[in-house]
Amino acid sequence: MSELSYYTKEGLDKLKAELKHMKTVLRPSISEQIGEAIDKGDLSENAEYDAAKEAQGLLEAKINKLEQVVSNARVLDDSDLDTSKALILSNVKIKNVSNGMELTYTLVAENEADLKAKKISVDSPIGKGLLGKAVGEIADIQVPNGIMQFEILEITR
Repeated sequence: MSELSYYTKEGLDKLKAELKHMKTVLRPSISEQIGEAIDKGDLSENAEYDAAKEAQGLLEAKINKLEQVVSNARVLDDSDLDTSKALILSNVKIKNVSNGMELTYTLVAENEADLKAKKISVDSPIGKGLLGKAVGEIADIQVPNGIMQFEILEITR
């Protein structure tokens, strides 16, 4: 049995759209490439055929994996989540204790992490360090340079 994974509605919709694209666009395209390579004759020395078959195998593996992820995905409803502690889908405003820099991150599942969008994984060192902390607490987070301390300033949804 595969592990359950949690997503926002938008994150799961994005995965489903990617899966649909693989099945309806990429799969037929590769099948067409294989057909064209077969039409060229001798398959024993046909590099185009070999490349297309390899691409087909890789695509089918990706499709199978993504189907598994989607079937084991659960959508999180953030409307009734507790804001007294940092949890998945929390917007957490933190302050670096050493330099006073303030940042706001949304804690998300690993597959939805996007640093440019200020979404960090709950499995990342910072995400793990923030989980379960309340406003006013200091999170000691192990990073490659040592331990960083972040004060939790605000938790919202």
